[in-house]
Amino acid sequence: MSMYDVLQTLPYITLIIHIVLVAVAVWRVWRGENVIDRLIAVDLSSTLFLAVTVIIAIISGDSIYIDIALVLAALGFISTVALSKYITTEKMF
Repeated sequence: MSMYDVLQTLPYITLIIHIVLVAVAVWRVWRGENVIDRLIAVDLSSTLFLAVTVIIAIISGDSIYIDIALVLAALGFISTVALSKYITTEKMF
């Protein structure tokens, strides 16, 4: 097996690993013990989904997925901050 073959298969292997990790994080959101565990799992799943989007961009060579990943990162950050504030104060604004 040459180095070229390794570099061709490595993104697919990382994609499969990240998809499995997203499934584990979503399971934790669904079966979390309390609200804090679920919030952390939502943040982790959004970060992993962002990584999956970047890996898809690397595999396909299309840069539109990078733009989608940037938007997902911003939305994930804003939603995590908003949900954290709601959990701590029981008020949205």
